[in-house]
Formats: sequence, C-alpha cells, structure tokens
Amino acid sequence: MIHKIFLTLSVLTAASLTTVFAQPNQALPINQYRATETKINDLVHTKLNVKFDYGKRYLYGEEWLTLKPHFYPTDSLRLDAKGMDIKEIALQEGNQKTPLKYDYDGESLFINLGKPFQGTEKYTIYIAYTSKPDELKAKGSAAISDAKGLYFINPDGKVPNKPIQIWTQGETEASSAWFPTIDKPNQKTTSEISITVQDHYTTLSNGALTAQHKNTDGTRTDTWEMTQAHAPYLFMMAVGDFKITNDHYKSIPVDYYLEPKYAPYAKDIFGKTPAMMAYYSQILGVEYPWNKYAQVVARDYVSGAMENTTATLHGEPVQKTTRELLDDNEEGTIAHELFHQWFGDLVTAESWSNLTMNESFATFGEVIWRGHDGGQDKEDKSRFEKLQSYLRSTKNGISPTLARFHYNDKEDMFDNISYSKGSVILYALKNQMGDAAFYKSLQKYLTDNAHKTGETHQLRLAMEEITGKDWSPYFNQWYYQGGHPILNIQYSYENGTQKLAIKQMQDVSVQTFTLPLSIDFYTANGKETKTILINQRAQEFSFPFEQKPDFIDFDPTKILVGEVIDNKTMSDYTYQYQNVPTYYNRIKAIGYALHNKNTETTKLLIEALNDKEEDLRAAAIQGLDLTDPSVKNSVEAKIISMAQQDPKTKVRASALVALGNSGNHKYLPIIEKGLKEQSYAVLSASLLAIKKIVPSKLNKSIESLDSEAKAYLAPFIKQLKEKR
Repeated sequence: MIHKIFLTLSVLTAASLTTVFAQPNQALPINQYRATETKINDLVHTKLNVKFDYGKRYLYGEEWLTLKPHFYPTDSLRLDAKGMDIKEIALQEGNQKTPLKYDYDGESLFINLGKPFQGTEKYTIYIAYTSKPDELKAKGSAAISDAKGLYFINPDGKVPNKPIQIWTQGETEASSAWFPTIDKPNQKTTSEISITVQDHYTTLSNGALTAQHKNTDGTRTDTWEMTQAHAPYLFMMAVGDFKITNDHYKSIPVDYYLEPKYAPYAKDIFGKTPAMMAYYSQILGVEYPWNKYAQVVARDYVSGAMENTTATLHGEPVQKTTRELLDDNEEGTIAHELFHQWFGDLVTAESWSNLTMNESFATFGEVIWRGHDGGQDKEDKSRFEKLQSYLRSTKNGISPTLARFHYNDKEDMFDNISYSKGSVILYALKNQMGDAAFYKSLQKYLTDNAHKTGETHQLRLAMEEITGKDWSPYFNQWYYQGGHPILNIQYSYENGTQKLAIKQMQDVSVQTFTLPLSIDFYTANGKETKTILINQRAQEFSFPFEQKPDFIDFDPTKILVGEVIDNKTMSDYTYQYQNVPTYYNRIKAIGYALHNKNTETTKLLIEALNDKEEDLRAAAIQGLDLTDPSVKNSVEAKIISMAQQDPKTKVRASALVALGNSGNHKYLPIIEKGLKEQSYAVLSASLLAIKKIVPSKLNKSIESLDSEAKAYLAPFIKQLKEKR
C-alpha cells in the first residue's frame, strides 16, 4: 500500500526542493511484545457467493471455508468476523450440512467443530451471514483512514455526477468485515468469489474471471478464481461502471479499469505498467508471478492505493486527463503497488511487525524504477526524497526500529520508518553488497518463500547464503535498533595532512553506529578515494596530501541513512555544483544558496537556471530577485525565455511567478500569454502573477480561461480572490 500525506506543495516556490512531511515520531516506551499470530488452523480455500443491498448498504454472503489443523489436532475454530449477522454455521460434508454450535461476540466467531480433526484432515465450514459495514465502528489510521472493509459509494445515486461503486479494502485486518476468515497476514488461501450485480455493472476481483451467468432478475453473477494462495487482506472486489482498456505483458493480460470519462487516457496513466513488469521480472530474476494484472480507480478511497493480489485499487489522484498529466502523474504509486506483487503478495510479511518486508521493498521499487526509466538523476532524486521524508519525521536522530515487535497499534507501523527509511536502508545494503549479489539474494528470498510468508531473518539468511558473509551486524544495527546517525564533520589541513574530525551527534539514547564509508578527495592530480570505518562517538581521520585538497566529497554515493553536518563554505558548494554534479550535490548547493543570499550564491543560482533537473531549475528561479537591478540585468532575458519555452511546466510556472513577484508591468504581456497554455500549473502561475502586478485584471483574466480550466482551478481561484 502507498498512503498519502496530503499537503500543499507548490511547484511555484523554492519549497519544491523538498517535501513537507509528517510530524516527528514520538519515541514512546511500549512494553507489549507483538508475537506473530499462532496458527491453530490453516486456511486452505475460501469460496464466497455475495450480493448487495444498495439501500441498506449490506452484503449478503454465503461462504464455504476449507481449513486444516496446522499441526496439533483440534475440535474448535476461531474466525474473525466483524459486525455481522450470522444466519447459519454448519460442517459441510459433500451435500450434507451438519449444524455447529458457535459463540459470537461481534468480532470473533468461536465454532465447536463437533469432533477433533487431525493435522492431515481438511474440513469445510458453511457460513451464511450478512455484512453491515456502515454500522461497524471501525478505527482507521493516518495511513488508512477507515477500516470497515466494504464501501458503498453513492449507493442511492443521489449525488450528481458521482458514480455508484462498491469496493473493498482489506489491509490491515478489515477483510473480515465482509467475510469470516482468519484475518492475519500469516494465513494464505486460494479463493473463488462469485459476485452478483446488476447486469450493466463491471466487476473485478482476484485471479481469473472464469464464469459469467445472466440471471432472470436482471442481475449477472461473475465468478473470479484465484488458484494460487494469497493472504486474506489481499482479497478484493470492485463493482461499478468501469470501462476496461486492455494491455498485456508477454501473454499476461494487463487491464485498466477507469470511469468512462477517463478511459481515453488509460494508457497515458498506466501505459508504463508492462515495461515496469518486464524490468522488475528481469532484475529480480523472478517472473511476474500471477495470471493477470489489473488496476482499477475508485472514488472516495481511504488511502493512496492498495496492492491486492493481481488487482491494485487506486484512489482518485491517479485518474487524470492528458491535460492534467502535463503537470504531474502518479507513476511512483503505480510502480510501488506493482513491486508489491512480489514483495507483499508473492511473499507476505508474516506479521505487521515485519511490515518492512512489504513496504520498504515497494518504496525501494519506486526508486529503482525511476533510475531505470529516467536515468541516475531521477533515481537519486527519488532516493533523496525518501531520505528527507524520513529525516523530517524525526528529531535528534530518534526513531523506532524498522523490524518493530513493540507497538501500540498495528496501524502505527504504516509510517516513514516502514516506507521511506526502510527503502534507503535497502539501497545502502545494495551499495555495500553490490548489485549482482543483492538482486541474487532477493531472487533466493522470493523463490524460497514463494506463496508463503517472510520476515527479516529469512532475508538476511538468503543474503548470507549468496554472499558467504555474515550480515547480522548490518541487520542488528538497521533493522533491530532504531534511530540514525547525525555526523558533525570538521575539516582541517596542516603540514601535509588533511584531517577529518567526526562526531556522532545523535541523542545519547540512540545507538553508536558502525559506518563503513568512502570519501573522495579532489586534488590537482585528480580524485582519490579513501575508505574509513566510523564506530565511535568521536574520531579523527588523517590523510597525507602534499597540498590541501580542492574539495572533499564525504560519502560520495550518499548512501548514509542519516544526517551530515559538514560545515562547508560557499566555495565548497560552488565546487561541488560545478565539478561533482551528482543530484545530491547539486540540490544541496542550491539549497545553501537559497538560504544564504549574497553575490556568490546568486552566481550559483544563475548557473542553476541551466540545470538538467526541472525541480532544481524551478527552485533556482525563485531564489533570484528581479527587483535587484544587478540580478535583473543578469537573468531577465533567461527567465523570460524559461517562462515561455522551458519544456517543463513546473519551470515555466516558476518563471511566471518570478516575473509577477517583480511587480514590473512590462512583463504583463508575457504573463498573459501563459493564460493560453493548457497546463494548469502554468495557468495558476499566470493568475498569481497577474494579481501581483495588476490586481484589477484578475477577474477578467479568470473569465478568459476555458470552462474546463475554470472548473479544475475553482478551489485555487476562490482562494486567490479571497486572499488580499
């Protein structure tokens, strides 16, 4: 799953250098150990017949649940079943049903099987029930805002221009709000789901559509079969007026389910999916493991997206027209959910304590896709954003452990630790291990545990078998202890010796880290790379150089999962921008220049107007003040050109805002040209600039917009008019 922290992040300001993230995690002492759920009975097969009452918002269900004792004989069964009316429970043997005694407390069913079953014996329970999700008092989280499992969207059709839909959301343990099950991630079951709907609706569920039967009452029953076992929280249904666009990866169907309005843009939105499937299959050494891949977009979804087995459900933000896609897309989300089909679906975290085995990997999958598709800068940008996301949610280097066996609530696991920090920890591990060994280890982990569950120890053991190296120190430090290092570096050169005094400045409650790192020294003779091992709170490292190095690039690949206070000068930042132009070095140099305005930093920002990364060009523009005559003389022509000709809408928008901030009326014709563009970002910037220069023209400018733009920008326009 990917969850959204909704925020206002304007493409028009220097804030686009970084993202705004959640508040720092509170490191609270939690004493309760969260054990993996004990298996008494194992799910084997789940067969469901369901139909819906739109008026009451009920699901009427019949279930045939096949199980077996995990090992020890048992004569009882406990099932999760939240807020249901239970009509009948029986032992199904052939065509014969034997009623069973049970107790139900509104959360769990306690069933007396009537006789003991041995570990090798399968048995089938029949349950007739009614699910009433809207009457369920369900608790959500910051990541997943609700947990009632089954959602009726506009069921009475009273909301105009809003489709009637039904969809499900199982993670973490909400599938048991629409069918009784053992709702734990360490259970896996095959499935067969028959869904009865009005004949004009489209359905989607896990696996293959194996049958469609038209009924005499104007309904249709679709049967979806999943022959490979998967976890209950990954079960899904979606019902609605969806239009299907067909695609494929090799012989595997790849389908996109969208509202008819957005169907023409299906391949603009999702079209890279087959290429992603090919890349992930190749790099992991494990082919896409399922019989299909579908993506559906739902209204009023309670999170960002969910990686249900073979059928990802997306929230509305992914659903965009070609015009909206000029400014932004949800490609990262699409990549994230697809990578889950291996990490989360094929091999599932055996407990929520091991959520890193799902979410850290899916977030890592986003990063490597960016690099494969867009080059090293895009990969480094994505990785930088994940690291900043994590760091901004911490204070003094304090954060919970990644593999977390103590927590208040399972929903707490869906945080910047499991997602962002875990992804950069994996990237650092890849760097230490080498790409070939890293991906071979992932192949082994996936192959050994396919259609089962996994935990961090199994990943470590796979890596040890492939590399022949003990990785316990790495996992002990990064997975089983929390926090991150904060390194303060002081540089000094004297008598042919370059010294680095390094202190670990994180809170005293945080571990002292062992960090093997490299340092690049740039001299007149070229680059020299040295390696060091930091393993104390305070250390000094000395290196002989005949002359003081021109520049020192500490941790040049930027794999450190932590913070560096490196006390650089402006000349250092200029050097790194010009001579060591990795994405990290460039964004750090621009960030320094934005916050330390002087002649030298202005020169760097002017140079950055030609940066190859659009975010950095946009940020550099916002750091240049066109009311300063000396700045204006240097950059006016360039910014005017960027406002009209830069290929990226984010940069054009940033340039238009800069022209508006100058207050100079001579720029008005250029700004008004922006009102004729298709990009909503450019249109917004143009309106903002016009308000700055000639407020009296704002209303007329708004009226000049096409109707589609007026509708799309309505909230922004309202805010613009209200703001003095």
